[in-house]
Amino acid sequence: MEYKEILDSARTCIGPYCKACPVCNGKACGNQVPGPGAKAPGSGFIRNFDAWQKICVNMDTICPNEPVDTAVELFGTMYRYPFFAAPLGAMKLHYGEKYTDREYNSILVNACADSGIAAFTGDGVDAAVFQGAMEAIRTAGGVGVPTIKPWNQELVFEKLDLARTSGCKAVAMDIDGAGLPFLKNMTPPAGSKSVQELAEIIRYAGMPFIVKGVMTVRGAQKAAEAGAAAIIVSNHGGRVLDQCPATAEVLGEIADAMRGSGMKIFVDGGIRSGVDVLKALALGADAAVIARPFVTAVYGGAEEGVKIYIEKIGAELADAMEMCGVHDLKSITREMIRLPR
Repeated sequence: MEYKEILDSARTCIGPYCKACPVCNGKACGNQVPGPGAKAPGSGFIRNFDAWQKICVNMDTICPNEPVDTAVELFGTMYRYPFFAAPLGAMKLHYGEKYTDREYNSILVNACADSGIAAFTGDGVDAAVFQGAMEAIRTAGGVGVPTIKPWNQELVFEKLDLARTSGCKAVAMDIDGAGLPFLKNMTPPAGSKSVQELAEIIRYAGMPFIVKGVMTVRGAQKAAEAGAAAIIVSNHGGRVLDQCPATAEVLGEIADAMRGSGMKIFVDGGIRSGVDVLKALALGADAAVIARPFVTAVYGGAEEGVKIYIEKIGAELADAMEMCGVHDLKSITREMIRLPR
């Protein structure tokens, strides 16, 4: 199966909102919510994609002719590539009837683990969503990162207890989910967290904790103050607040501010190729996170589709590294990219 065949297959079953576009840039789905779009008017999703495209890479092939190593170590585990599948949920609502959240996570988690990376799994109002995700991670030998919504403390602790049973090596909270419409006025309540509340959660977790949804230097500093091991620079794909800057526009300043802190930095939002992954690492990220294209891969080819997509992005990254004169991730620097003026 080739990637084009995956896209063609996905279009037959992915539902009325996502179009399984050859390039997932937010322009066909706009502000389709339910669906993969962003909060009205839909510019947040598009801005994320466009910002990466405005960054160029500097080619340099006057260098030793050596093999390229794309491996990265995070939290004591080696991964084949520095990119991961992002957490997603409510699959039937947003992407069509083919897969439940449990089925989607089972396919995604196992395929990512088999391919040498990890998937972040989602959470939802239905407790079975998180339970199913933990079953998938457990089946994959603990390769996966449970992501918990910012519920009240009691429910977060319950979910952390369940997460431990999966054998996972790290856990995350998509704190930017505080702005999702379906979390408002919920019982139990969900919403933003103070530094003190977040610190209490991180202590209870007892494992590397990743805070997703950081878009400012001050936000990164507060996450560090709470004890987070990593952050994900993310604006939830433009779904929670319009008129935000793109993640590519804030990543560099956040990475610069946190240099030497020991905190790992991931970035999400609009990354669509291995070249984009290289750009993210050049701006200071330790790894990238990709969301919507993994949905297309699952709907279009199940586990085989996911593995083909991972190989596609991995090959693009390796080729870009080779053409830019670097042979391991630690050698990627800011000098390898040209920022827009």
